[in-house]
Amino acid sequence: MNAVLGTAEIEAATLRSDRFRLAREGEWRRLEHLVSRMESGRLRKLSDEDVLALPALYRTAASSLAVARETSLDAATIVYLEGLVRRAWFQVYGPRQGFARWFAGFLGGGLSQAVRAIWPDVLIALAVMVAGAVTGWLLVAQDQEWYWSLVPSQFADTRVPGASREVLLQALSTEKSAPGLSGFAAFLFQNNAGVSILAFALGFAFGIPTLLVLLKEMATLGAMLWLFHGQGLTLEFAAWLSVHGTTELFAILLAGAAGLHVGRAMAFPGERSLLAATAEAGRRAAIVMAGVVMMLVAAALLESFARELVGGTWDRLLIGGTMLAAWLAYFFAFRRRPAGFGG
Repeated sequence: MNAVLGTAEIEAATLRSDRFRLAREGEWRRLEHLVSRMESGRLRKLSDEDVLALPALYRTAASSLAVARETSLDAATIVYLEGLVRRAWFQVYGPRQGFARWFAGFLGGGLSQAVRAIWPDVLIALAVMVAGAVTGWLLVAQDQEWYWSLVPSQFADTRVPGASREVLLQALSTEKSAPGLSGFAAFLFQNNAGVSILAFALGFAFGIPTLLVLLKEMATLGAMLWLFHGQGLTLEFAAWLSVHGTTELFAILLAGAAGLHVGRAMAFPGERSLLAATAEAGRRAAIVMAGVVMMLVAAALLESFARELVGGTWDRLLIGGTMLAAWLAYFFAFRRRPAGFGG
């Protein structure tokens, strides 16, 4: 008796599965045909009717998969629908370009567009950085003990209050060859990347910790400017710093601005929900941070090689000035708007 009932249940389930498949198989096959054509790169040959029907066919297949799982239809149908829905999702909602095309769009206008979109935050960060440098200078000028608090120990080797002009000039001198500088480049990248990531990551607290990080970093620079100015080496120090500093400080500026952008969106979401405002700001800031990483790589290479191998003051200023002009032109004069990047 039980065997008879079991056979009847299996036959009923098979019948339901067959009816379910026959009622919808035409749409599944059409979706599969469209997806296969898109996967083979023949998207442009699709008719307007097929393009318009694609989202509806995808939703139908996804709904069929949900029903098939809920009613425990045969495993072959479920496996087929899972594969079809996965392929269709990628074509309907997935990315339309590979990494090479994305990277070309990123460099070809996506990054500069994202930077221009956060220009209020860039101005705020710039003002704080300038204020930090002035503050560091004034603190050390009033009390030299501040120098030891503001300047990290690895920078205060021979560059300390009371050092002679000759000693400070030696600190600005060049290396004779490049070997060993690659390791120095890695160290500098790690250090500068840490500062930039910290400035960005702390933006979630409404941007206030980000401002403090920028203030502290630039106070260090202000203290060192005071030190070299005291021995009449302001121009030489500025030239030494400019080789990598115009790139490195620009990167830190953008990292801080990206953090501020997220914090400002959280504090003042406007008419949007807090989640929507933060998500939009986060996507834009992520593009900026990707650019910051590349700038820091360039800054580390400039600091370890160009600065250490080029000794002339005016040669160093030329390199630093050229880099600054190039970054300004790229971010604010390059107005191309590639598809796929939010502004």
